Amino acid sequence: MSGVLGGFAALAAVIAVGWVVGRSGLLGSDAPGILSRLSFFVATPALLFLTLGRADTHDVLSFALLGTAGSAVVVALLFVGLAWWRWRLPAAQLATGALSASYVNAGNLGVPVSVYILGDAAYVAPVLLFQVLVMAPIGLAVLARSRSEGPATSRWRLVLQPLRTPVVIGCALGLLLAASGGELPAIVLEPVELIAALAVPAALLAYGMTLHGAPRPAAGPLAGQVWLAVVLKNVAMPAVAYALGRWGAGLDGVALLAVTVTSALPTAQNVFVYAATYDRGTLLARDVILLSTLLSVPVLVGIALVLG
Repeated sequence: MSGVLGGFAALAAVIAVGWVVGRSGLLGSDAPGILSRLSFFVATPALLFLTLGRADTHDVLSFALLGTAGSAVVVALLFVGLAWWRWRLPAAQLATGALSASYVNAGNLGVPVSVYILGDAAYVAPVLLFQVLVMAPIGLAVLARSRSEGPATSRWRLVLQPLRTPVVIGCALGLLLAASGGELPAIVLEPVELIAALAVPAALLAYGMTLHGAPRPAAGPLAGQVWLAVVLKNVAMPAVAYALGRWGAGLDGVALLAVTVTSALPTAQNVFVYAATYDRGTLLARDVILLSTLLSVPVLVGIALVLG
């Protein structure tokens, strides 16, 4: 468990540094937006390229995908249905809320959790691939459409917009590299690795800066939406993943534990970066990430004790 808690502590430390920087005003009021765009447009595509380029593409077709992908889809649809029925939110806000409730922190937190609870980082591969290949493009398509300029925008341009986003291009290039079985020469790989290393800290610093001067999480008119997403993320998603894994895919033992644990991971900082980039639901994403991360610690420990 020390490795899991250490992973959470590392995230909290970088976010705290971002809060201090934001409070000091050292980088100016535009810094969170600049760092978010740097992470989204430059560093995250490089990170996804490297991650998927080294992955086993057959993992995405494993039985574990029924639990991880199925639970994400069920929870995202639950948020959309309940939020539309209760608040009649616009599509972009629904997209951010659905991602906040279902998009897990598989990249930087999922790896230490998989290693220290499950004993193998490969268990996180199916959910990581599903998120970057399916969930991110769909969410980005809705967010991009909300920023389109009027009805004169070409329908094909809206359809193809997510395919032109850097994160999707990075994923596609990574999968091509993995499928080819090739390896990049060191002279190409090293600068890509340096750029990719910016992705997580830039997103966390930007997130920490937005916390300075911010109201208490889940306060004001967004409280209902935030708590709906948090409950779905921390409670409903691992429960649905367990049910689908056990009775849908016939999993047991470590495989069932892996499906449940990966689905119980908190909301990824990527959701905040996506929302901030398109300026749609940024406060909602910020609050859900904070609360789901805090609540995921006892949830993950409890799952590990009960199923482990």
